[in-house]
Amino acid sequence: MRGSGDQRRRGRGAQAASAAIEAREAAAAAFYDMDQAQKYLDGRVTVFEDLDASAAAPARREFTGLAESADAASVAYISVLDAHDLDDQERTPAEYDAARRAFVAATERLQQVARDLNGFAERLAPGMARLEAALDELPPRLTAARDAVAAADAAVAAAREAGMDASDPEAELARAKAALAQLSAQGLGGLGLDGALRKADEARAVAEAAREAAAELPQMAGKVRNSLASARTRVDVVAGRMEPVRRAMKTLLRGYSQACWQDLRGAPEAIEAGVTRARERLNEASAHVSRAEWKQAQQALTAARTELNAADRRAGQVTGRVTELEAVAADPTGPVESVRFAVRDAQRLAMAQPGGAAPQHARALDALVERLEKAPGTLTGAHPDYWAYLRELDAIKTAAGDVVTRIRAERANP
Repeated sequence: MRGSGDQRRRGRGAQAASAAIEAREAAAAAFYDMDQAQKYLDGRVTVFEDLDASAAAPARREFTGLAESADAASVAYISVLDAHDLDDQERTPAEYDAARRAFVAATERLQQVARDLNGFAERLAPGMARLEAALDELPPRLTAARDAVAAADAAVAAAREAGMDASDPEAELARAKAALAQLSAQGLGGLGLDGALRKADEARAVAEAAREAAAELPQMAGKVRNSLASARTRVDVVAGRMEPVRRAMKTLLRGYSQACWQDLRGAPEAIEAGVTRARERLNEASAHVSRAEWKQAQQALTAARTELNAADRRAGQVTGRVTELEAVAADPTGPVESVRFAVRDAQRLAMAQPGGAAPQHARALDALVERLEKAPGTLTGAHPDYWAYLRELDAIKTAAGDVVTRIRAERANP
């Protein structure tokens, strides 16, 4: 009997040992899987940080928590290994069973951490895929930026060899080179992928603008010379209007009330001063041309044109005023007809809507008709204020046009 009992105990002990060893092997496999997942993710998060540090910050925080759980599970697993040496043959079935349960618990913990790591990997994958796809765009963009800088360098050098002042495109080229240098110095770690892409595009765009500016310099020289010749011709033309302006001012002063010309007082002197300033700016432009300072020459030309435009416009106001006043003095009712047509056109449009004219439009148009009827009555005395009369007619015509605009807007947006 004693022999058969020993045999059963040995059988239970062998079974318990086998189950414990199997549990230990399962725990070892779980530890290996978890450790591999942790190492893989640590590398992926590091790559993420290299590509976009700010975007990777939340991922790094989450991974840090998972890594702490993995480290704790690893420590617990190693502790179980140390506590249960299954190579020791002198163990009871109860000890084997305790070892099995400890390894099973360690396995479950390791597997849970591995599942958490794998879940994190799945969530991380789409963003990483997008970043890596964007990473493929960086080399060609860098190449484009470097090519653009080289082309701009050549264009600036060619402009300088041709005697052009290329300081402006050269300054832009320096900006492009600085952007490339920053990209080289900081790389993805300092700029992030998005920052690196933007910096490469910035360098390319600035370099292309510099190249275009440098290439335009020889053309600018021709344009400036042509413009200078045209401006000198125009300044003579505007100066030639001085005598007609003086005659027109005499006509205004002698034949019309002060109200008709007071806003033009001092016009001949202002025009003459404008022509003088324009000549001075043109002389400055010529000096810049002689030194191949095309940008400064262009600026002086622009200033001269501004003076000429103002003088020419003022001259036109004076001579045009005489023409308008002479016409209305000869036929005071003549200007009324075009204004009356504009008011009637507005009235027809207002009445064409269902139910007739809207009250607000009817009131506005009635008021304009009343003003139009009263306007000729303001021409009184030996020297009527024809200019105020014409301005009143213009105001009525403009107001009628405003009513038409409102009616059409209301119909377009009922």
